[in-house]
Amino acid sequence: MNSYIEKTIGEIVAQDYRTAAVFEQFGIDFCCKGNRTIQDACAAKNISSDAVIQQLTALPPANLVTEEDYKQWPMDKLTNHIEERHHGYVNEKMPLLLQYLEKVSKVHGREHPEVVDIYELFRECAAELSMHMKKEELILFPFIRKMAGSNKLTEMPHFGTVENPVNMMRHEHDTEGERFRKIAVLSNDYTPPADACNTYRVSYAMLKEFEQDLHLHIHLENNILFPAAIQREKELMELV
Repeated sequence: MNSYIEKTIGEIVAQDYRTAAVFEQFGIDFCCKGNRTIQDACAAKNISSDAVIQQLTALPPANLVTEEDYKQWPMDKLTNHIEERHHGYVNEKMPLLLQYLEKVSKVHGREHPEVVDIYELFRECAAELSMHMKKEELILFPFIRKMAGSNKLTEMPHFGTVENPVNMMRHEHDTEGERFRKIAVLSNDYTPPADACNTYRVSYAMLKEFEQDLHLHIHLENNILFPAAIQREKELMELV
């Protein structure tokens, strides 16, 4: 139990991703706000930290190393995985979701005005995420891969220390996390109304899946990749 008290939520999930389901159950953000302790997060939501810790300790022992033990992955492997799995997912799903949500907002917007707001929020998300991923793919991730395969820093990047783009990416993650919290509230946690058509229902199901993928996506970066990159840069700077 002490290990859960002493660590941040992000560290707990980085150690064992199965704990993410427990935090999701209590509505606790483990990705964008993973730098808080369980006590701080529970106090903010006015819920019992003991109940959360009880659920965490009830999890069966995890295997020591699995394919999904991302914390053990080299940084270059993790950046490749994020691009292929999560950036690929976003690029595949966004156009279809935009198409569905636009149709739903036009057909059902009068009876359910919240779907118009949801469509606008997701349009903003799509535009911002596209630029966000390009910055990672063209600037940050190549530098992280370079550090992963090098024993020294021959020259500093144009952005200075790696913490500069990392802080920008974390800020943009917070923005998308907040945007999806609004979408979840407007959609009644992705629950379609009784009169919803099939496109309406599919849109909500896809939005929920999109949010779940985004949570893992952000978690891998905020809580595993970025701390590792900052630590690696410090190690290489000591060798200069």
